[in-house]
Amino acid sequence: MARVVKVFRTLRNHWKKSTFAVCVVSYGGHWLYGRHCDNVLRREACIEAREFGHQLIGPQENLKKATVILNPAACKGKANQLFEKNAAPILHLAGMEVKIVKTDYEGQAKKLMELMDQTDMLIIAGGDGTLQEVITGLLRRADEETFSKTPIGFIPLGSSNSLSQSLHLVSDNKVQHITSATLSILKGETVPLDVLQIKSEKEQPVFALLGLRWGAFRDVATSISKYWYLGPLKTRAAHWFSSLKQWPQTHQASLTYLAPVPRPPDLPTEIPPRPNLLFRIYRRLHNYWNPPIEEPPKEPEPERWESKDFSTSELTLSTHNKNPVKRREDDSMVITVDPDSLTVGQFITEGTKKALNPMESIENALQIEASAASLNLPEEGAGFYDIDNEEYEAMSVEVRLLPRKLRFFCSSERREQLAQAQ
Repeated sequence: MARVVKVFRTLRNHWKKSTFAVCVVSYGGHWLYGRHCDNVLRREACIEAREFGHQLIGPQENLKKATVILNPAACKGKANQLFEKNAAPILHLAGMEVKIVKTDYEGQAKKLMELMDQTDMLIIAGGDGTLQEVITGLLRRADEETFSKTPIGFIPLGSSNSLSQSLHLVSDNKVQHITSATLSILKGETVPLDVLQIKSEKEQPVFALLGLRWGAFRDVATSISKYWYLGPLKTRAAHWFSSLKQWPQTHQASLTYLAPVPRPPDLPTEIPPRPNLLFRIYRRLHNYWNPPIEEPPKEPEPERWESKDFSTSELTLSTHNKNPVKRREDDSMVITVDPDSLTVGQFITEGTKKALNPMESIENALQIEASAASLNLPEEGAGFYDIDNEEYEAMSVEVRLLPRKLRFFCSSERREQLAQAQ
């Protein structure tokens, strides 16, 4: 008992050192527990992947080939380590022939896609920038009709992984997010995604899966990181200082657009059984004696473009890929024109919301459904675009929707969530 009293007396007399020691031990214990949980997640994912690797294949079948485009510079240079520890073991245990191609500099993924050979699946390991580069390089190919049918997997390794919210269950745990995304590739369920083709007179077309953003909120978002020292107030501070420098922050341009296109019915997934021999003979004889009358092809109706001049705080052209399983009657993109009559308080409040969800429209915004659009900007002072969170010089462009152009692997759990949200 005397020894216990002596220990407590020592702790009381050295309370600063004791407090520091308790904090260090608590932090160390929390860190070790987190490492243990991550290892458990990796082990469970590897066990599940090994079941795919144990599946038998026929004597005439070959191993599935997977081509991985990895950007080691993503997530501030941590992407390579994240991939090797969390995704690579799962892919190898699944019994696939994995070919990993690492990029060395920005823009290289576009060039690599020009040289890519045929593969069973394409896996993009990186963030929004890597994804946008690979998609652009893929759809610039002369034989893009063939390669666009290749299923694509997305392993979220970047600082910004916007598309991952549509494909995978979002988790605060990075390891769980990566392992679940990799397992969804093995399970093979896919969803079709729309693509925006953005073309100017000067440059080759750029392709986007999320959308294009232009305006004041986008410009302020690029400066938020400069006010890191203000902590949670940095977003509001960036919008406040921006309004002090220039007000009102409006952008003028003209827009012409086409109405949405009705979506054709989905093709049957199962091949109908072949009719019996007697029916086929009867059908051939009937067509021989009574040949069907071929109707002359209808002349295509001229495209009806509608024009609109506008003044806005921000303009966005976005796809419906936020919920790719939602049933829609038309193939269209959404053009959102935010009002230009915001007060400073509204500008700060709405800007704070857009910092969390850039494609979210504000109250009283004009929304237009279109299949194609032509955006004409002033020659000087147009600023910059954000195309899938990547910066491009703003200029007059034509944007066309390529409906259900690509197929991406999607987790069944996330698919069910999105279906219930309809």
